[in-house]
Amino acid sequence: MAFWLMPRRAKLGRVGLACVLALAVSVSWSITAGATGTESAGTYFAESVRNIAWLAVVWMLFETDGRNNSIKAVRPLVVALGAVEIIAGSLLILLHRPLSGFLDQDQAFEMMVSFRLIFTIGGLVLLHNLYSGASKQARLALRWPAAGLAVLWIYDLNIYTVAWIAGYWPEGLAALRGLSLACGALFLLPALAKRQEELHFSPSRMVTFQSVALLGIGGYFGVMLLASQLVHLVGPKYANLFQFGLFIAASTLAVMLVPSKRLRSWVKVVLTKHLFRHRYDYRTEWLRFAGTIGRSGENALPLEQRAVQAVAQITESPAGLLLVPGDSGDFVLSSSWQWRLAEVPAIALDAEAARLLEQTGFIVELDQVRAGKDHRGERDVIPAWLRDDPQAWVIVPLLHYERLVGLVVLARPANDRALDWEDFDVLRVIGQQLATTLAEHTGQDALAEAARFDEFNRRIAFVMHDIKNLASQFGLLARNAELHADNPEFRADMLVTLRSSADKLNALIARLSRYGAGGSDRAEKCDAAELVERVAQQFASSHQVNVVQRQGGELCLNREGIEQALIHLVQNAIDASDRGTPVFIDQSTDGLTVTIQIVDSGVGMSPEFVRTRLFRPFVSSKPGGFGIGAFEARELVRAAKGRLDVESREGLGTRFIMRLPLATTAELLSGRENQNWKVA
Repeated sequence: MAFWLMPRRAKLGRVGLACVLALAVSVSWSITAGATGTESAGTYFAESVRNIAWLAVVWMLFETDGRNNSIKAVRPLVVALGAVEIIAGSLLILLHRPLSGFLDQDQAFEMMVSFRLIFTIGGLVLLHNLYSGASKQARLALRWPAAGLAVLWIYDLNIYTVAWIAGYWPEGLAALRGLSLACGALFLLPALAKRQEELHFSPSRMVTFQSVALLGIGGYFGVMLLASQLVHLVGPKYANLFQFGLFIAASTLAVMLVPSKRLRSWVKVVLTKHLFRHRYDYRTEWLRFAGTIGRSGENALPLEQRAVQAVAQITESPAGLLLVPGDSGDFVLSSSWQWRLAEVPAIALDAEAARLLEQTGFIVELDQVRAGKDHRGERDVIPAWLRDDPQAWVIVPLLHYERLVGLVVLARPANDRALDWEDFDVLRVIGQQLATTLAEHTGQDALAEAARFDEFNRRIAFVMHDIKNLASQFGLLARNAELHADNPEFRADMLVTLRSSADKLNALIARLSRYGAGGSDRAEKCDAAELVERVAQQFASSHQVNVVQRQGGELCLNREGIEQALIHLVQNAIDASDRGTPVFIDQSTDGLTVTIQIVDSGVGMSPEFVRTRLFRPFVSSKPGGFGIGAFEARELVRAAKGRLDVESREGLGTRFIMRLPLATTAELLSGRENQNWKVA
């Protein structure tokens, strides 16, 4: 190694020559020990020279970044360690010729070992200060030589510790000192590499975690072996009792710790902090994220749940919620993943809080909010239900082109911890990618819905054309029958039938024309109590529909449209209820609005179905259903400047709540709209 390093010593700078000399002196010590034995005076002297040479290497390493001048204690410490080594070498020589009447051989050996312990401990302290106090760039050049010297002196520390405890020289350990020196010298090879900055310890995370698991199993068996040896100390009288108690304790400990997710998470965090440069294995995390989002098949979760799962897996969170913008700008619950006890209100996050998160993109740690800390103004806008739920941990905004498309609320992991800069960076990047995925999915749904609407409009146009032709034919037939029918009774009956059919067809055409560009709704005044009673009577022969109360109230709207919307909702309630189970209608007024509630005790609907599918056209839970009834009812209510809400619980039933403005309220709203238009 010394001959190979000699022409390449310039790569190590000024310390290169010192390394060559230290290696040459080490060779001399090895040859002397092999020729004369490990306890000869020549070997002791050569070892002292070797240690002083390597101490000089450490001193030269301090010069790599100029700390030999900036640290005042380095030079005196190096001089003191050199003096200690000289004294130790002198005492070793005295072992062969002890001073008569002053020191015997045992005393000289004990003092020699003590001084060598002081030297090795001081050398290791120097190495620690050398590496820990160096700059990041200097560590790239220092780590391999420092590691080689650490191997050499740690082995010597163990030898002299055993010698000091035992009182004699350990021949077995001393025979392997040459091997430790060779291993330490090999650490100089990476320092000479052309790309030494890439030579760093980077074990696979999976291999590391599995190795730690194996070490844990080995440690467990080691403890069991040690405990079994203690049986001999207990004695035969209590041996069986001790063995049984040991078995119960070990089994209980294994059952408690091995399945513990908290223990596995803690071990993973500790290993990640101390063995890896980064907390996350980014390649593994990205592949897992892509696999979760792209999962398909019959057993795959819906996209919204997969989105929550993908974010939760990053921080090992056990559950999560997805909040998305509602019609009014407030955020509502869209989906949940494994979060069964969350009590989320109808408006999960108001528009003010959403605007703050959209402008800042800030990832909110709810524990910081609970502690009263305020970084971006989030303390005053986070809703109470999130602050009061101890399971809620982090809010991750999903931003797509600086627009907030959703929020993911993560549950607290088993190994609770505070987020660091790396967590924030990963969650921010994952949130942006997830926002893009959700936005693309929403856009695709909108395009598909528009295409289906286009197809629906074409079909309706054909149907309207055919109905118009049929209505014209019926009208012509009626006129001809008036001129040519011989039987007056038959003629009268035929006329009544044909005219009734023509009226129905024309009414159908008028209703279908409402969805066209030129359609208009004629507003008329009607009483809310009479409207509710008329709808209930239409189902009297098929199902029991009970009107709980009728407080009345004058409405000014398209009576036919609202009646059609009520018919849709009552029919849906009947379809969801068992035969013989009544449906209830409750009509009340508060002076400004009329509230009509349609309540059933049927199968109910899940929050996800209500949020994502109930009011979506062409989506129906009924076999052969067209899926446009609830959508049409909501649009008719909106056209009347009203609002349609729904509350449903699976297995309990559903409540549709229709709120319509009274005629006086509608006039005030219309007057304000006209005034705003004139001002504009």
